[in-house]
Parts: sequence; structure tokens; C-alpha cells
Amino acid sequence: MAAYLAVQVEVKDQSEFEKYKVMAAAAVAAYGGKYLVRGGALTVLEGDWKPERLVIVEFESAERAMQWWNSQEYEEAKTLRQRIATARVILVEGVS
Repeated sequence: MAAYLAVQVEVKDQSEFEKYKVMAAAAVAAYGGKYLVRGGALTVLEGDWKPERLVIVEFESAERAMQWWNSQEYEEAKTLRQRIATARVILVEGVS
């Protein structure tokens, strides 16, 4: 069953974040992930949620997403992101 990583990001250093995006994309691809949303324009339709940046990545399964999350390929990028941005990250399984 497909699983989706949803990430709300507040970027503190845009130039370093550009480096992160390249590193993260390579790691996501290595684990078969596919970006569905990557920072496009946001329109709040209800409530007070106003994310600065939203990213949604599809993986073939939650297990594969967790393999990516804990991988050596993503480790350096994750460490960089944690230094230059604040994020909220969730993993949710799709409809079965």
C-alpha cells in the first residue's frame, strides 16, 4: 500500500536549503519516492493553518519510506535540514 510523507517546512537559510533540496531529491529517488507536492502556492480554505512550505512524497509503502528516512543516503541531508529549517513530518498510509 502506498504511503505518503507530508512535511511542513519553515526555512531559515534559503541558500543552504537549496543544497538540501538537491541532496534530498537524490535520496528520495534512490528509494523510489516521488514528489507529488514540492513547495507550490498554498491557499488556506479553512482553519488557521498557514504553512510556509509543504512537501508531499509518495513511497510504495510505509516500510520503504522508513528505509529512506533512516538511510545513509538521507542522513547528511536530514542533518542539514534540521540545522537550517524547522519541520513537521508525518507518514501516512494510503487507502487500502
